[in-house]
Amino acid sequence: MDADEREAHDESLAELFWAVARRLRHQSRQTLEPWEINPGHARALAVLGRHGPMRLSALADHLHIAPRSTTEVVDGLEERGLVARHPDPADRRATLVTLTDEGTRIGAAIRAARTAEADRFFGHLSPADHAHLTRILRTLRD
Repeated sequence: MDADEREAHDESLAELFWAVARRLRHQSRQTLEPWEINPGHARALAVLGRHGPMRLSALADHLHIAPRSTTEVVDGLEERGLVARHPDPADRRATLVTLTDEGTRIGAAIRAARTAEADRFFGHLSPADHAHLTRILRTLRD
């Protein structure tokens, strides 16, 4: 067994997974740089873009973060003019978070940039490998 084979043999599945995850996170941060937005803010824009206006508690559930952290994310997006808070017509005590026109525009631009980024990253996989990896990742996620 030569040195490359030994290294490949010694590298665990978990190490490979985390190396790929680090690379994806790094590329994601680079993709977001033109908008000076962090990944947490981008995720919130994506959720609101997919699901429409929602309460902070629902946004926290979608983002899998604490309500206090969600408030901080929304505060940051609101300061940038990307989201707005409005009273919930179904419950005056509650507040809905909605994308502004600028939030919708930037969310769409980020989505397009991330799609292009993913196409570059996974583009060298054969269609069969792409389908297998998608299936495996969904299994692990679920």
